[in-house]
Amino acid sequence: MNPAKRRAIYERLRAANPAPTTELHYRSPFELLVAVVLSAQATDVGVNKATARLFPVANTPQAIVDLGLEGVRQHIKTIGLFNAKAKNVIALCEILLRDHGGVVPRDRESLEALPGVGRKTANVVLNTAFGEHTIAVDTHIFRVANRTGLAPGKTVRAVEDKLVKSTPEEFARDAHHWLILHGRYCCKARKPDCGRCGIVDLCEFRHKELPKAPVKTPSTAPQS
Repeated sequence: MNPAKRRAIYERLRAANPAPTTELHYRSPFELLVAVVLSAQATDVGVNKATARLFPVANTPQAIVDLGLEGVRQHIKTIGLFNAKAKNVIALCEILLRDHGGVVPRDRESLEALPGVGRKTANVVLNTAFGEHTIAVDTHIFRVANRTGLAPGKTVRAVEDKLVKSTPEEFARDAHHWLILHGRYCCKARKPDCGRCGIVDLCEFRHKELPKAPVKTPSTAPQS
């Protein structure tokens, strides 16, 4: 894919959603960190329901530690792998208190040293909480990048590296959210909704279904 087409894709995604953000509910970097850790193999909707119970009771590292393992488990038991996730949340809170003064660190190395935090989670926190130009490649972004030809790669890291290298600077802050939303609501795994895709004419997917009439309004969010 050439730079002009890539820029056009981002311009259209921006036009459809000028201020994208995560669908996880949070009010602080710490709440975001916990929510992203809980989101592994779980939906954002499910995580939001769990944190709506957890955060009013405990939304700081000390409060989480004071709540204890069983207390955390009871508040998040509706999401998958809640036992392991509760242990990770308690452990990362203890490290934040011990090594970082209870504050979420802003560097990748420190974030990835926390239990339950891998490269993808660190990228989400760095991008969404701190405005860093990182791209957290999940299944949606991996699919969209490969299917459209935006940044094809055989591994998550290969796709991430290509996206970071090829995304124009003016789009780098929001590219992560645009691509996730596009994959979640339009360029779906089983069957992409090409008929309402605002970048269908720029997409290089060989099996795309071209709409009968030009798409006037790009769409990357759920329809009301």
